[in-house]
Amino acid sequence: MSAIPDPAYALTPSGNLRRRQLVSRIFVGGAIASAAIAVAVLLILVYYVFKHGVSAISFGFLTKDLPVFTGVGQAGGGIAPALVGTIMLVLIATIIALPVGVLTALYLSEFAGPRTNSVVRMMLDLMAGLPTIIAGVFVAGLIANQFGQSALAGGLALSIVEVPLIARASLESITRVPDTMREAADALGVARWRTIIGVILPTASNGIVTATILAVARAAGETAPVLFTSALFAQGMQLNPRSSVASVPLVIFQFLEFGYTQAVNDAWGAAFVLMVVILLANIGARLWLRRSERKRGQ
Repeated sequence: MSAIPDPAYALTPSGNLRRRQLVSRIFVGGAIASAAIAVAVLLILVYYVFKHGVSAISFGFLTKDLPVFTGVGQAGGGIAPALVGTIMLVLIATIIALPVGVLTALYLSEFAGPRTNSVVRMMLDLMAGLPTIIAGVFVAGLIANQFGQSALAGGLALSIVEVPLIARASLESITRVPDTMREAADALGVARWRTIIGVILPTASNGIVTATILAVARAAGETAPVLFTSALFAQGMQLNPRSSVASVPLVIFQFLEFGYTQAVNDAWGAAFVLMVVILLANIGARLWLRRSERKRGQ
């Protein structure tokens, strides 16, 4: 007669179990430490930019024309043309990228086969990882070298940066639309395009808006795509999209290149303005998404 197994034996930690628990604790501790380091770096960066840049912020700094630099220093000025130029560039880029990104996401979600889906997803991943200066050089060779630098060329370069971000995030939002809603529309005999316009897009609209805000925040801070396409010959306030325009990231670079004390201070001030705008855009996008998910859950 065999002995009755002890029920508590399986619950007794063995050497293998203790080793796995130790490895698990090490990995969990490493993940927590990595997250803490990332947050600490961000906080240090925010504090450092705030410390050096907040003193340069004033009403005149935000509303005056770009400063005039001479051989002995700098004569007044602000970053108003750069702010207006950045808004123009981002607006043009978003007008181009938003329909392309959303339509790409709809194609992948609703029409593409498995093989095509995987290929297009891979291309979007490659675009997202592409160095942004390549987009600037490409648009410069395609348009700027032929027709001159302009806000349109810069916006097109930034749209290349925005498209994969909008497409991938919109795809995730569209994929999360319940299949029962599609099936209900099919059961009622609704045409596919009407289902997309009347059911899928409204349901996924909050995620698409969030993706667009994040893409805009990313594009607003880009320097390389506009370096060769829209800002090299920018002078003063420009509202014509066919003219070259200044942008905040390039103004920061130019101020630092001049090296004057006032110019460096203005560079910190412009960096502070840009950082605040991007942080607020990201926080706003997260809050919007959380609020929309909460409403959907209700």
